[in-house]
Amino acid sequence: MTTTHAPPKGGVEFFQGTLAHSHEIDNVRIFDTTLRDGEQTPRTSFSPAEKREIAATLDEMGTHVIEAGFPVNGDAEFEAVRDIAESTDATTCGLARVVDGDVKAALDAGVEMVHVFVSTSDVQIEDSMHATREEVKANAVEAVERVNEAGAIPMFSPMDATRTDDDYLIEVVEAVTEAGVEWINVPDTCGVATPARFADLIARINEHTDARIDVHTHDDFGMATANAMAGLEAGAEQVQVSVNGIGERAGNAAFEEVVMAAESVYGVDTGVDTRGIADLSEMIEAWSDVTVPVNKPVVGDNAFAHESGIHAAGVIENSDTFETGVMTPEMVGADREFVLGKHTGTHAVRKHLEQSGFTPTDAEVRKVTRRVKDRGAEKERVTVADLRRMAREMDVDSEEVRA
Repeated sequence: MTTTHAPPKGGVEFFQGTLAHSHEIDNVRIFDTTLRDGEQTPRTSFSPAEKREIAATLDEMGTHVIEAGFPVNGDAEFEAVRDIAESTDATTCGLARVVDGDVKAALDAGVEMVHVFVSTSDVQIEDSMHATREEVKANAVEAVERVNEAGAIPMFSPMDATRTDDDYLIEVVEAVTEAGVEWINVPDTCGVATPARFADLIARINEHTDARIDVHTHDDFGMATANAMAGLEAGAEQVQVSVNGIGERAGNAAFEEVVMAAESVYGVDTGVDTRGIADLSEMIEAWSDVTVPVNKPVVGDNAFAHESGIHAAGVIENSDTFETGVMTPEMVGADREFVLGKHTGTHAVRKHLEQSGFTPTDAEVRKVTRRVKDRGAEKERVTVADLRRMAREMDVDSEEVRA
């Protein structure tokens, strides 16, 4: 089998792998909601300064839309949204219920896009809003018309779309389309969609509107990113994401996962500078106080870490052997790591020793490797400093690099 390399992306050449890029997706716009839905993570709150820094970073990376917050939700929120609208080049969006006061607050904050939403599932209409279907549709139309009249971009969300009666959902979609909506966001509010079902829903909505389609998926069953990509395959142009996937309950489709899936698996240029992803993730982890799992795709500590001897040996020879082949650590601003422990092989030990200035023989490498494995088997962490100490104790020749 022959393999090819795609042209350098962001200065990094990467292996195309065995799955040739197809044309399932032509365009991917990134709508970041870290500062709105992301901040709705239980026990998470960003300060105004943190919000400004997060927005500035997203803007510098080329994010298309930044949902800065819910302007009607207090003076501090209003000021934060206005500050972001004034200080970024990205399209700034403010959330609003289909209520005059909400829409006015968003417009007064100076956002370019107003994201109006209302529940459309019967359970939410009846038991949360205490309204009727007719009232919901009328309020949705009025809100879209008001945003249009103000000269802002109207986006409409039928909240809980994936649990909404199909015929009624289409009725609302057609009504807001006639009112001049520019974007229809299709939210899987309770995270119950599957990729195939969600794709069918997006395709059906697309048949009943000339508005552009955006998707918002939740991760209650671990399918948020898969559902988002399925929505794009079915005709959506934009995805609402949050950094590290933070958000209500189990969170949202993750910024880093959607961007890198689009870039590397689908071969679509999102326009986002992916090299800032690792730093952005660390920023959000620190300020949201939501720990990133070590096995989190793209940004987890283990995303580019190797301990298994077979895997490490292959990656040392050619990283395409046991990494994706279409995503390198350099592409996301991360580093590759060879972890020392129970599963470590001689290749990784030799690499660490040589990087530390040692010139071990094959026999010495095997002896040091055995000590590393034994210590790892006792569930003790083995650091590079430990490895250097072991090598010194065995009198391995060196011009040791001192940290």
